[in-house]
Amino acid sequence: MDKNEMIEQWFMRYSDDIYKFLVYYTGNKDVDDLVQDVFLKALRSLDSFEGRSQPKTWLLTIARHTAIDYARKQRLRNWLPDKWLTHLKSDERTPEEVMNLREEQQALYQAIQHVKPAYREVLILRGIKGLSSKETAEILDWSENKVNVTLHRAMKAVREKLEQDKKEMIGNAI
Repeated sequence: MDKNEMIEQWFMRYSDDIYKFLVYYTGNKDVDDLVQDVFLKALRSLDSFEGRSQPKTWLLTIARHTAIDYARKQRLRNWLPDKWLTHLKSDERTPEEVMNLREEQQALYQAIQHVKPAYREVLILRGIKGLSSKETAEILDWSENKVNVTLHRAMKAVREKLEQDKKEMIGNAI
């Protein structure tokens, strides 16, 4: 099987997982270009893969690095003067998109976006994508113990954020 066929098979099998990971990681539903970048990077560096891990784990590692690069570029764009950015598309959600998110999902999504990046990564990989501690450790280049401890702390942080938001909402309603 040649490289193109292998990447095509992986795309058919894992593109949905990569897409969902990137949506959660970036907080943006428009990640089609990032998904494409992941598979292009995978094609270019397929020789370095050599079966050293599972394809899905390797692709999620590439997706993580792609998302980090994307975030850096976004920070740079936010730092640049507004007149330079007039031609760029807004990443803000439309009111219709916001309305389509159910309240609980939206609250959880917002809570995940407000925890520190290491917590967010572990929550997405372990909690949402359902990867094992071992797979998550491989992607993040951590020990399995660090993954498990960080997951526990991340879940606690999200719970606290949800409770805080709930209290604020009740306070504002009164």
